[in-house]
Amino acid sequence: MNLQVVYCNHQTADLSVRERLAFSSEGELARAYDVLRSRFPNSESVVMSTCNRVEIYTAQESDEDSPTHQDLAQFFADFHHVPLADFFDDLLAQTGPQAVQHLFEVACSVDSMVLGENQIVSQVKWAYDLATRSQANGPLTNALFQRALQVSGRVRTETRLSEGRVSIASVAVGEFGKSIFDRFSDKMVLVIGAGEMAEETLVYLQNEGVGKIVVCNRNLERGEGLATRFGGTARPFDQLDAVMAEADIIVSATGADDPIVTVDRFRKIRKGSDNRPVFILDLGAPRDFEPGVGQIDEGVFLYDIDDLESTCEQNRQSRASEVAKARKIIQQETEEFMASVYHKASGPVVKRLREEWHAISREEMSLLFHKLENVTEKDRQLIEKCIERIVNKLLHPPLQTIRDEAKTGPPHGLLDTIRRLFHLQD
Repeated sequence: MNLQVVYCNHQTADLSVRERLAFSSEGELARAYDVLRSRFPNSESVVMSTCNRVEIYTAQESDEDSPTHQDLAQFFADFHHVPLADFFDDLLAQTGPQAVQHLFEVACSVDSMVLGENQIVSQVKWAYDLATRSQANGPLTNALFQRALQVSGRVRTETRLSEGRVSIASVAVGEFGKSIFDRFSDKMVLVIGAGEMAEETLVYLQNEGVGKIVVCNRNLERGEGLATRFGGTARPFDQLDAVMAEADIIVSATGADDPIVTVDRFRKIRKGSDNRPVFILDLGAPRDFEPGVGQIDEGVFLYDIDDLESTCEQNRQSRASEVAKARKIIQQETEEFMASVYHKASGPVVKRLREEWHAISREEMSLLFHKLENVTEKDRQLIEKCIERIVNKLLHPPLQTIRDEAKTGPPHGLLDTIRRLFHLQD
């Protein structure tokens, strides 16, 4: 039995790489499963594709059927028409216990951009459900993903990992944004730039039901890509002032070397606003807005990276012990899951050994009873139970050894030895 994951996420690859490897719709994922089945007919598979990660989990009964890291990378390259050299080093691979632990960490959001985020477990469940509907998964991936969802529930129950906010985006929306606006459904959001920080903030704003999203980026095509993912629209960068005048919330993360919005420029934009509240998240490093913008009138609420990061760090420190608890649970669950997988791998040999020995005992008892014509039914039962106990006691040492060896890995060598020693046929 073999389990494997190949993946790129926010820790291993930048957004441009993830975008090129992502599966943008359920229909595209269905086509991907068709290709995977064609290339690897004896392999189960589950694909996860979100804004922060692209991952393929595969499982096989026989190691010989397992696609290699290179095989799966080539699948990505061919399916998305992306040169292999453009992403191969960003596409990592894990097998066995490491692959299982990786999925458990994903489901528990231990490796997410936002520690303890609840959204990720829904994404794991959706990916698993789609694989099931596409008939791409099987016994091993079923067991793996069902266990991952159980582990996620255990971590939520036994730790406080999901309490408090630890990302800049979550603090910006949940703690600062909600102190300004009672609701977001009637608000218009302007995103300046199309980087990861802006995208992450949009995730939180969309979850809060924000009404309208507009993206202004120097590269209009990239701006359109971000806007499309969130059901918004893109506007040319030369229309920035007009859009800022309309916006209730401005999220800016351009990567510019100098502020793109000066005090004078924003003062002109605010003319005729009647001090209507505007919430500005300056996520640029260095700043996109001059600090004095926040002093133009009482309706301007400007927060920069420093304001947000200090609150994030306080929340992170308060949850450090919860992360340790979560990782301990994940490690324990990984070991238990792998022990069950390894035990199942030894199942056919154990079953065959039991069957053969008990078959021999029944055959010998049949010969014995044929010779003992006057044996009573009571004596017959006593003899049968006695022989059964003897066989079970003789079986106990080899079976216990198999169980012990299977705790740390498939005992292939031991199983082969037992097959040869007792002439077991598959």
